Amino acid sequence: MRTLVVGDVHSGLKALEQLIIRAKVTREDHLIFLGDYVDGWGSAVETIDFLIKLKDDFKCTFIRGNHDELCREWLLTKEENPQWLAHGGTATRDSYLRAARESWDTHLEFYAQLENYYLDGDNRLYLHAGYTNLKGVTFEYFDQLFYWDRTLWELAKAIDPALKPEDRYFPKRLTHYKEIFIGHTPLSKKDVVSPQNGANVWNVDTGAAFMGALTMMDVDTKEFWQSNPVHTFYPEERGRN
Repeated sequence: MRTLVVGDVHSGLKALEQLIIRAKVTREDHLIFLGDYVDGWGSAVETIDFLIKLKDDFKCTFIRGNHDELCREWLLTKEENPQWLAHGGTATRDSYLRAARESWDTHLEFYAQLENYYLDGDNRLYLHAGYTNLKGVTFEYFDQLFYWDRTLWELAKAIDPALKPEDRYFPKRLTHYKEIFIGHTPLSKKDVVSPQNGANVWNVDTGAAFMGALTMMDVDTKEFWQSNPVHTFYPEERGRN
């Protein structure tokens, strides 16, 4: 069984379908999605429908992203957050307004069941954005940081590669986990790039909402697969470009 981690999808359903084929995903694999399933391309409803069906046939773990929470808030309140609309929410809103209202309840249940983080049996941590507590995720004060924080990746990239976890000045909050897998901060908005590593943190958000690819990585071997640039599947749309 492989553990395969998937970066931010942002409604790029066609790219996700291609990626599943390219990685030759089987029912023996465990798929861990790092969140941000919507807000980007115009197939938000279809993407969530696909993910709901996917978990019937495959072992899936779905992490909560900030865009998923923003979408959920709109579905519940119908209040249009200008920040959300300006960063991919308009495409998501329009997708839901075209859909039958019966699907909204099913999707709200999906969003409500998303996990803030997942810790596997090998002490690998998976979450959308980050955390700030020096003692680790179980001591975090505000759940919103799990899907909004950007300081974890900033910290990981700033660490001297020569600094080891046993060194005195290695950041305490990174010492609790063998590895940490995140999305949230796109590594590029204009080009296809590989996942990046800093300290024991891996970022697999390769810009699917913009002009990058969608990425899936085997957490054990670090082999990864990528879709075609996601914008090429949606030539009539701008995404978040």
